[in-house]
Amino acid sequence: MSNIHPSAIVDPRAELDSSVEVGPYSVIGPNVRIGAGTVVGPHVVIEGHTTIGKDNKFFQFCSIGGAPQDKKWAGEPTRLEIGDGNTIREFVTMNLGTAQDEGVTRLGDDNWISAYVHLAHDCRVGSHTIFSNNAQLAGHVHVGDHAILSGYCGVHQFCKIGAHAFIGMYTSLTQDVPPFVLVSGNPAGQRGVNIEGLRRRGFTREQIDGIRAAYKLLYRSGLTLEEAKAALIEEEGRSQAAAGDIRAMRDFLDTATRGIVR
Repeated sequence: MSNIHPSAIVDPRAELDSSVEVGPYSVIGPNVRIGAGTVVGPHVVIEGHTTIGKDNKFFQFCSIGGAPQDKKWAGEPTRLEIGDGNTIREFVTMNLGTAQDEGVTRLGDDNWISAYVHLAHDCRVGSHTIFSNNAQLAGHVHVGDHAILSGYCGVHQFCKIGAHAFIGMYTSLTQDVPPFVLVSGNPAGQRGVNIEGLRRRGFTREQIDGIRAAYKLLYRSGLTLEEAKAALIEEEGRSQAAAGDIRAMRDFLDTATRGIVR
């Protein structure tokens, strides 16, 4: 395969599409599968039972598919699955899953993963997210589509971050973040709705107004969490434009396991 640099070490059992490029001194393990158009830069290590889709770009010094940093892991054949069109910058680390969860770490499509980001074992990251430099996920963290994690933020294990949420720089996150909510600080606190992000993604004024009304019920009404959940059902019925968005928020609240930032 002419796209593989002579100094790269690719195990003959690895499955690489003929269009895959592998740079100097990179190492590809025997249980790796890589789809068409993916570019693996120099000094990248991809190991473990790792499946990578098409049109991804891995920059130098990434460590992909390494053993989970979990003492309970006993060598089980767990997996890492990466979708299509992701940009994965320098020194990013992504670990395999563990048998204590579903046995897989997942990254969706069209994500921008900046330098020094860590995706720990059993994390599930959706699509179209942005991780700024040094954003760190502990194990079992779930991140929804279009979420943005700013530089140096740290996320505690088992936390969930909803779709379109925004996590500010240096935030220490130990609880779940509902969809559309902007949080920052140490400890993290809610700062409003991620309005600018929603505008950039084509949300209408009516949708944003409905989401803001839901946010006020959850954070500014003085209601308990259970009372706010009931109020959100009523708000969903009143807000035709944002009904689906409010329902997404309600569904998230029903699955939150660490309590929400509130």
